[in-house]
Amino acid sequence: MTTRDRRWLARAAFALVLAAVVLLLAVAGWRSLAMIGLTVIGVCAVLAGGFWFLANRGVLRWLSLILVIGAPVLILVTFALHSLLWVAVVAVLLMLLAAGTGRAALRTNAAPAGMPAVPATRPQRPFLIMNPRSGGGKVIKFHLKEKAEALGAQVALLEGPGMVDVAALARQAVADGADLLGVAGGDGTQALVAGIAAEHGLPFLVISAGTRNHFALDLGLDRDDPATCLDALRDGEELEVDLGVIGDRTFVNNASFGAYAEVVRSPAYRDDKRGTTLQMLPGLLNGHEGARLTAQAGETTIDGPQALLVSNNPYGMGDIAGLGRRPRIDAGTLGVVAVLVDSARQAVELVRRGHGAGLVVLAADEVVVEADVPQIPVGIDGETIMMAAPVRCAIRPRALRVVVPKDRPGVPGAKPPLEWPRLRQLAGFHALPDGELTPQPR
Repeated sequence: MTTRDRRWLARAAFALVLAAVVLLLAVAGWRSLAMIGLTVIGVCAVLAGGFWFLANRGVLRWLSLILVIGAPVLILVTFALHSLLWVAVVAVLLMLLAAGTGRAALRTNAAPAGMPAVPATRPQRPFLIMNPRSGGGKVIKFHLKEKAEALGAQVALLEGPGMVDVAALARQAVADGADLLGVAGGDGTQALVAGIAAEHGLPFLVISAGTRNHFALDLGLDRDDPATCLDALRDGEELEVDLGVIGDRTFVNNASFGAYAEVVRSPAYRDDKRGTTLQMLPGLLNGHEGARLTAQAGETTIDGPQALLVSNNPYGMGDIAGLGRRPRIDAGTLGVVAVLVDSARQAVELVRRGHGAGLVVLAADEVVVEADVPQIPVGIDGETIMMAAPVRCAIRPRALRVVVPKDRPGVPGAKPPLEWPRLRQLAGFHALPDGELTPQPR
């Protein structure tokens, strides 16, 4: 897309905003200000009510739920009684279209900086560990064992009886001469075997047979058909990616502290996830239950977060969906996201995506988490364990050699944040070189 095209998209975004404003003024007149004010108050009421619902029990919780449901209903009824409902709907649609157009205008022509890949040597004795229960039975559904064995791999199924020591299984395979380790299973098992592969300098194969497959997603693998990951055994490329380290364990995605880890650790969580979460959250959010945490992330001290996420490379923050993926996992840094919400006001500010006091987002080479108790629960790639405090998280840059198929979906570029000052600059009438944004003179 040329700069000229992006310029016209930027102008279209402002034109759509103007159209929404003109529509409101033309139909509702000065009542449009009341409409906007009522909508803002309603949104704040929903956010505050949501926090009170999670932070309280009993009557106050259910009154908060009434507020969460009743506020938008009241707004819709008010607009309908004044014959303004259609105006509000069209104005909202115009604003959403303006936001989408603005993002398209800010998207640059430059291809996303992917992780460098080199041709991979075809393994002679690959050893794969497969969990037939993971991901709702994908190992069986996609015939992964049979397809892997047809490519010369030795496959170990985690069928029991009883618990199987995955680490011991992988170490024995290395001792027996395996020249590649791989896993078809959840991210927790991926992380465990990946650490052993990195320890011995062996390539590692990720097969997207888990439930969420976040690691596979950020490697650009096909999550819909895990059998395509096996193509890396005959025609693969090698990537060097980072590994997170927490204590004596490795993680490929993240380590979580605070409310989430405390809830998942509860014995009742497995049988009643929703009820256990609602029962425990009030005490955790108000600081009456669970450990009080303090995190030192580089030069920044984070005191008393209710939730803390330390990730192997930072997650994208350009949009709500962006928090689920990382643009790359070879930048040699940890991502840190901390939530500190102890009031409804901070809950409202949290939607400002990093500008409110309730959210801390940064990057660091090391994170040390201390607590007022000897041990704390930590969720490591979705599996919760108890660890002695203080807990140290670090990064091992490009410690893991991952083999991926040459033909894979790849990692899409991150969506640009919607920055109206940059959009206004792009929409201006002064000349710009193709693909370049220059500062406006003041």
